[in-house]
Amino acid sequence: MAIQGAIPVEFGTVFPHGAYALSVEPITDFETKRPQLDKNTGLPLWAVDVIDADPEARGKAKSVKVKIPAEVCPTMPDEAAGLPFRPVEFERMAVMPYVDDNGRRPRVAYSLRAQGMKAPGAAGSRNRTPAAASTKGGE
Repeated sequence: MAIQGAIPVEFGTVFPHGAYALSVEPITDFETKRPQLDKNTGLPLWAVDVIDADPEARGKAKSVKVKIPAEVCPTMPDEAAGLPFRPVEFERMAVMPYVDDNGRRPRVAYSLRAQGMKAPGAAGSRNRTPAAASTKGGE
């Protein structure tokens, strides 16, 4: 098979109506209680809680997490005047499909990855590290 691992995807394909960042926190390995590391870069993984601005999104699809590998905690964009949330764009996104068998029936689910985040329309990421910038994301 030609596709191995994460599938590259454009931000606008995942979030055609935009997205809002709520918070960033480190991802901790459940068993070791240590920071979870990205398998490709060896960098710690950070989870950005995101609200999808799509008015049709419902339930679990309305709020998602985007994982970013980075040496230090990625910085969220500044708050926008008059908005309760921070508009955000993710750079070099990828989708990783997996089987979620935690429910009554197994289903295909997706893990979202990015190499950085920025304010919409900004020139480049403020939180890309040299290692993260030179490698492609994956688990």
